[in-house]
Amino acid sequence: MSQKILIVDDESHIRMLIGQTLEELEDEGVDFFEAENGEIALQIIQDEKPDLVFLDVMMPKMNGMEVCRRVKRELKMEEVFIILLTAKGQEMDRQKGQEVGADIYMTKPFDPEAILDKAKRVLQIS
Repeated sequence: MSQKILIVDDESHIRMLIGQTLEELEDEGVDFFEAENGEIALQIIQDEKPDLVFLDVMMPKMNGMEVCRRVKRELKMEEVFIILLTAKGQEMDRQKGQEVGADIYMTKPFDPEAILDKAKRVLQIS
């Protein structure tokens, strides 16, 4: 069964950047999905059950914190590994991310190598 990654950001160039960064994982059989807002992301998570979600915090319709909270707390989808991506790196924001169930909290701008490295670790690809 192939593994799945969902990239969620309201800015298309960020989705593209993350997608390009993770491109080599396609050779490992990883499928990619994208969403430009939290509502679409939540629907894709429920339908596709991705293994890993790169989730922007500041988005229209439903922010990343709310998506994360719903996935982890309401839907009880603990197996979905969520990496919150945000421009807000204050400790208070990190704590809020932990409270809603985020597995990792990364600040923008991020290092593409770090994104690839984390994806490989989560999906256990060497």
